[in-house]
Parts: sequence; structure tokens; C-alpha cells
Amino acid sequence: MTLTDGAADEPLMREAIVQANLARDRDEVPVGAVVVLDGVIVGRGFNQPISANDPTAHAEVVALRDAATTVANYRLSGAELFVTVEPCLMCAGALVHARIGRLVYGTPEPRAGAVRSAMAVLDDPALNHRVEVVAGVLEQECRQLMQAFFTGRRA
Repeated sequence: MTLTDGAADEPLMREAIVQANLARDRDEVPVGAVVVLDGVIVGRGFNQPISANDPTAHAEVVALRDAATTVANYRLSGAELFVTVEPCLMCAGALVHARIGRLVYGTPEPRAGAVRSAMAVLDDPALNHRVEVVAGVLEQECRQLMQAFFTGRRA
């Protein structure tokens, strides 16, 4: 795992935050993601499992689907995925299957984070693909977005 101040990654994480705000505005958990290939955003997604009645409609999966459609290939070799919250097990697996080269996430997810927090699935030696991981880019902003959402829900 790489920890970085994220200055070079911040503009793309801000694009993921825009997506997270779209989820929040639809009363979905505010997680957003973008897929970048050769410096260009080719996929965007935000959490929508409730509104889509789809348990797989996490921000990362939606962004991967959008990117795969854009480039007309289910393999996104060398692409980067920027997401506001550490991916869950399902989404981490999707990154491997899509052949994402680099994952950049904002805030850890202590209960369900499958990259570093609750599990380290991307480090499993049985996997046939490795994903570079950068954690903590705009962490405070990403965390605040989640905290504000859940504080509002509890009120």
C-alpha cells in the first residue's frame, strides 16, 4: 500500500466526491467513484443499490460498468479507480477481474473495507492480478461526507 499526500490525485478524487454527492442527494450512502484511463475519466459511478434494487450497484461497480462500456472492453488494464471509501469485498474482486492497475481511495471503511481495514484481499497470493493501492487521498473530506450522512440519518 502506498500512503501519499495525494496532491496529484486530488483533482480526480474530487470528481469521485462529486459522484458521492449525487448518491447522497438520492438518499443513498454517499460513495462515488471514477475510472481513469490514460489521464481521461472513462467511467463514473455512485452508490445506487436502493434506487436500482440492485445489491451490486456500488459506486465502484457502476463506474467499472460505465468504463467498460466506454472503452468497449471488460478488461480495463492499466486503468485507475478513484473511490471515496475503501472498497468492500465484492468491489475489490471486481477491481481484480477488470484488471485495474491502481486503486486510490479516500477514507478507510473499518467494518467492511476489504483492501486494508477488515481484510486485505488484494494482497492474497492466489490472485492472478495485482492492484497498486494508494490510501488517504482527501481522507478528511471523504470521511466527513460519510459522517454527515449517517449523522443526518440518526437525527
